[in-house]
Amino acid sequence: MRSHYAWLPPHADASTTGAHQVGVSFSAHTALERRAGGRTVRGDIPPGTAFITGPDAISWLGVAEPTEALEIYPDPGLLAGVGFGTGRPCIEPAAGVRDGVVFAVASLLKRAHVTGAELSDIEASTLSHRLVEHLGHVYQAGARAGAPPAGTLGPATLDRVVQYVHAYLAGPITLDRLAALAALSPYHFARAFKSTTGMPPHRFVTATRLETAKAALVGSPRPVTEVAQAVGFGNVSHFRRLFHREFGLRPAQLRPPHRRPQPGTAQHRKNRPSPSAPGCVTVAR
Repeated sequence: MRSHYAWLPPHADASTTGAHQVGVSFSAHTALERRAGGRTVRGDIPPGTAFITGPDAISWLGVAEPTEALEIYPDPGLLAGVGFGTGRPCIEPAAGVRDGVVFAVASLLKRAHVTGAELSDIEASTLSHRLVEHLGHVYQAGARAGAPPAGTLGPATLDRVVQYVHAYLAGPITLDRLAALAALSPYHFARAFKSTTGMPPHRFVTATRLETAKAALVGSPRPVTEVAQAVGFGNVSHFRRLFHREFGLRPAQLRPPHRRPQPGTAQHRKNRPSPSAPGCVTVAR
């Protein structure tokens, strides 16, 4: 499994998301136009949105906001092991979806890109298998939805939990409430959620809050305090500490017009991506 991370400035020229990949936009975009398979679509893209491509690449027709994205290219051998067959995988394209498993895997890989924190061999192979099994269960062409693997959440249940998290970021989100959405006890829900996504529930909620806050900081002049409160952080000092730990820079460093990481920050040193040469990490099977 390979992953490519990029943080790109606004650009008028068309850019491309490759075929047969799984991507996540960590940045927000308004009325962004994309073309795939002969169709052109215009729409908003919230942070954390996933794009699963089939044989057709996606062309982005001019991007007015900074772009932070991660593309994952799953291992063909692992895909064959879950029923995709040989050759190119028959993945049903899905554009602009909320997918908790894809978001969690992409967040963990992005952190490795941004902070330089290496994944161990067992962590890397676990992520690879988790993503491929999820693709086989949810996006395989012609597949019929069956019972989820033992100890995991089904796609519909996970979607319900993810939608709730996004809808109620500003308020308290409790383990009891998330467990109730899945009709499980808090203990069994926490275990099943981590087995499904690779993240415990509290880490997933925090990652969603931080990514949403980062997109707001990049895209608007709203005060840091207001942004923190809008995503559920009543303690702004705590928000700043978590933000710096996760992204390697302070919230104020994303204020317009300084929308890209500045020279000297960890993110700038480790990632100098461009549309033709994004940062790349190869994950072992």
